[in-house]
Amino acid sequence: MGEVLNVLVAVAVIVVIVRWATSSKDAPAGQSPASVLGFQPKTVTPDMVDTVHNMFPDIPSDNIRYDLLRTGSVQRTSNTIIEKGFLPAPPQPYYTLYPRALDPVPRADVQANPAGASQVKAKGESLISRYNLQERVALATGSSLSAPEEAGGKSVWEDSPEKREASLRERKAQMILAARERLLAQQAAQAAKS
Repeated sequence: MGEVLNVLVAVAVIVVIVRWATSSKDAPAGQSPASVLGFQPKTVTPDMVDTVHNMFPDIPSDNIRYDLLRTGSVQRTSNTIIEKGFLPAPPQPYYTLYPRALDPVPRADVQANPAGASQVKAKGESLISRYNLQERVALATGSSLSAPEEAGGKSVWEDSPEKREASLRERKAQMILAARERLLAQQAAQAAKS
C-alpha cells in the first residue's frame, strides 16, 4: 500500500512539472491564450484570413485574425464587416500572443499581375528610359510648351480601345517631354544665376 502511494505521488509530481513546463512555452508568463484574450480562441488558418482579406482588402489582417479567433467562421466575420462596415481592432494582449502582421496576405493586384514587378521603377531609372522616349529626346528641337495643359494635348474620345490607349500613351509621352524641357530650362536659369 505504501509503494502504491509513493508511485501515485511521483506520477502527480511529474504531471504537474510537465504541465508547468509546457504551458510556460505556449503563452507568455505561463498564461494560456484563453486567459490572455478572455475567450477560447478558435483555430484560424491563413486561408481563412486570405479569404476575408480578398473580399475586404481595406480591413487590416490583424483585425480579421482577431475576429476569426473569436468566431471561427469566415461567414460570420464577413457578415460583421458588412453590417458594421469595419472590424474592431484587437486589444493589446492579442499582440503578445500574435505578433503584429506587416502584410502577410498577398495583395490581389500583385497576384493578378506578376509581370507588374518588372514594371516597378528601378532605382535611378528615368521616365525617358521607362517609356522608351530616347529617340524623341534626341529629335527634340527645343520647342517648349508654355502651359502644362498643352503638353498632354486635347483629349478626344476615340472609337476603339486600342486607339484610346495609343492616344493616352502619346499624351503621356508629350507631358514627360514637356516636363523635361521645363526642368532643363530651370537648370539653365540656375546655372546662369550662379
